[in-house]
Amino acid sequence: MGLLYALGAYLVWGLSPVYFKSVSAASPPEILSWRVVGSVAFLGGLVLLSGRATEAWGTLRDPRRLATFVATTLLISSNWILYIWSVNSGHILEASLGYYVNPLVNVLLGVVFLGEALNQRQALAVGLAAAGVLYLVVAIGHLPWISLTLAGTFGLYGLLRKKARIDAVLGLLVETSLLAPLAAGFLAWLAARGQGRFGTSWSLSALLLAAGVITAVPLIWFTLGIHRLRLSTMGFLQYLGPTLQFLLAVAVYGEPFTKAQAVTFAFVWASLAIYSWDAIVQARRGAAAVPAVEPFD
Repeated sequence: MGLLYALGAYLVWGLSPVYFKSVSAASPPEILSWRVVGSVAFLGGLVLLSGRATEAWGTLRDPRRLATFVATTLLISSNWILYIWSVNSGHILEASLGYYVNPLVNVLLGVVFLGEALNQRQALAVGLAAAGVLYLVVAIGHLPWISLTLAGTFGLYGLLRKKARIDAVLGLLVETSLLAPLAAGFLAWLAARGQGRFGTSWSLSALLLAAGVITAVPLIWFTLGIHRLRLSTMGFLQYLGPTLQFLLAVAVYGEPFTKAQAVTFAFVWASLAIYSWDAIVQARRGAAAVPAVEPFD
């Protein structure tokens, strides 16, 4: 079941460009607003049914934790709207590169903010990825800002959420609740001016209403999967999402795949292979270091 939950989550995330392309008649801010409002409604209902509303409310009333969640809300909303814009502007390939690079950004953030040391394999992996990005910069004459911004905002988001010590569902509910007044106000403003796309067709309206479920369900599946699988397994599965995005960009939506991009992706894929190999080695060492426990001890 853990494998099915994790596969389901990464499949939804990997195929998400199909959804965002289907609602592209709406602007990225409108799509984001429906995503926020829908997530609050869906997750709020789940939290109420599970009897955890007091825990969520307590987080909002804690000034220190609230300050952290204001920061994570800004990061995740920036990540979401940039991703939506990237998909609907023909930059899925660049977005997929960002999510390939994200695990290596996490390693660097751990070094900078948590004082974690890089071993030789990790340093090599980071160096290869950096070389690939540098080659792309030289080849195209500018930074791949979409890729780097997506990787950076999501990496910082993960770092701050780690410090917040709250599960994924409650955390997302708090974050979307902070954004909900702005999102609802924006949707009302669009409706008053006759500029909103909601209500212009049954299919588009239904898809916009489904934004919250499409956002929350894979997150719930991911949470269920990570509690049932080893982290090394999850580490491999996380590449399913950007791989599907990559294939959609090239094979379905016909985005150009240049020589410079091919070289950069080759560097990044090689770095991820080394990074994954290191993760497996570390996981095996950790398992070997745990002493055996008799069933009745």
